[in-house]
Order: sequence, then C-alpha cells, then structure tokens
Amino acid sequence: MAVDPFSDVLTLSKAEAVVTGGFTAGGPWSIRFPAREKIKFFAVVKGSCWVHLEGAREPLLFETGDVGLLAKPRVAVLSSDPALEPVDAMSLFSNVGRNAVAVVGDGGDFGYIGGHVMLDPIRGKLLADILPPWILTRAASPHAAAFRWLLDRLIEERTGGRPGSQLASSQLTQLLFIEILRSHLGTAKLMPAGWLRALAEPRIAPALRLMHGDPARSWHLEELAKACAMSRTSFAFHFRTVAGVAPLTYLATWRMHLAERSLRDERTAVATVARSLGYTSESAFSNAFKRANGKSPSAYRASVSGLDKTVPEQTNNAAPASETAF
Repeated sequence: MAVDPFSDVLTLSKAEAVVTGGFTAGGPWSIRFPAREKIKFFAVVKGSCWVHLEGAREPLLFETGDVGLLAKPRVAVLSSDPALEPVDAMSLFSNVGRNAVAVVGDGGDFGYIGGHVMLDPIRGKLLADILPPWILTRAASPHAAAFRWLLDRLIEERTGGRPGSQLASSQLTQLLFIEILRSHLGTAKLMPAGWLRALAEPRIAPALRLMHGDPARSWHLEELAKACAMSRTSFAFHFRTVAGVAPLTYLATWRMHLAERSLRDERTAVATVARSLGYTSESAFSNAFKRANGKSPSAYRASVSGLDKTVPEQTNNAAPASETAF
C-alpha cells in the first residue's frame, strides 16, 4: 500500500472520534451548550435546526445530512427558532446517561448525534492547532453520499442492538471524522499555509510520500523536485507556498514528531531513536532535538514520563451531562 502522510498525522496524533450521544426534539426548543476544550462534531439526521456559534454574526441553518466540526472552544446554541430563549444543556440533560439519546419536547421533528475527538495530550496539537475553528459540510457536497451512508449505518448500529454494534459504531464514527477532514481538504486553496494544506496539494504529494515513507533517509532537494516533475527552484517555491516551510525543514520537523513518539517509550534507548531517524550519532540527534524542543531527549522523556499513565484514566471518565448530546 502506498505511503499516506495524512494517515501518518492522524496516527501520530492518536485522533479517535467518539460518539457521546444525541437528542431528538419536537415543537419549539432552544438549547445552549457550553464551550469545551475538545474537538466536537455533530450531524443532523432528521429535520433541521439553527446553530448559532459564539462570535458568529448570524445563526446557520442545518438540515438533514449536514455535518459540522467545531475545533475551538465556542458556546453553541441549537434551536428550532433563533428567537427563542435557550435552556442550559447541563440542566436539561443532567439525568441522561452517557451515549444515550435524550428527548426534548415530543421528540418527533428533529434528530441529532454528536461526539468529540480524543487526541494525544502532546502530539495531538499537531492536528488541533492547524484546524480552522469551524468546518461545515453540507449534505449537498461531493461527500454527501459517504456521509449519508455512514450516518444511516451509525444510527442502525446504535439502535439495532446487534452483536458487535459497539465496535462497529466506533469504526463508523472514525470514518465519519475522516470524511469531515477530507471534505475540508477539498477547500485547500482557501487554507493558510501549513501541513494540512500541503497534504491536499497533489503537485507536492510525491515528495511528501517519499519523506514520510523513509524519514531517516538524507533526502536532497533535487530528488524531491524530480519526484514532483519540477525544477529545484519551482519545487522549493511551491512547497514553501503551500506548506509554509522549506521541504527539508518539513522533513526535520516530521522527524522530531517521530522522535517525540519514540521517546515516550522508556524502553527505547536515545541512541536507537537517533539511528532510526537517520542521525549519524546520538549527540547529533540530541543537539537537533534540543534546538527544536528546548529540551534534551532525556529531559523531554522525563517531562512526559507520567503522562501516558494518566491518559486512559482521563479518557474513560464519564462525559459531562451536556456532552451526551453535543
């Protein structure tokens, strides 16, 4: 299978999408959801609603099949009518269990599912910091067929009670998250320069695949430019335009991300990490790592040594009441 830099980044970030619940509504209703330090996503599976995000001038109308991803903390008001006074979600859903579907009013007009994306507390910044505050994908987009299929199957798995439904729901939710990001990559020309825009740029994709496929190799600009069928000068200019950094700077940064992952494993010697990333000596690697992170590899390892032990406990905690619906 060909090297896939996008999958590399998602794997490195430990991005895992989880559906936390949903609600149905009928009649007039309006709910205010608090801002959370998480990447949230949601989809309208029946009817329509208005979504007014903190800082936005006007509310947006969401219709069946529309999907949104909120990457920055924002208060959100969902309603049948923007003129209605919202009810606080914490009080409304305080008795709703995790992964449950709450009912507002008679529940007959509107259906909604929501969740969030769990990320590695350190390497997750690689993804979180580059996402725009808000991504909206309409049901009429080129990704509509994939969204419809995933949402239909997700609802079926969550309500059907079939064997393996928990695992199937988890896999479908992850696919939904990837499709949301793919839809965003389709707007690459509107993105600021950065690795996300670079991953969506077909002209430099061959070079990215080479660097991600063999990060330890001492790649030369001429080799990368040739793979992209460009001159050295044109390639360097185009790469910097879309990625925001020079090609070899991108490679060095990616190596440091891989080094951080390896150093989280206390059993892996620093010298082994250095060799795996193409450094000729442990000292050369240590100097490069310290320039990039401000700490030596050993100091970095000590600073994160207890973090992995706490992550499972954090992610298994019950979601706040409002997060069972949003």
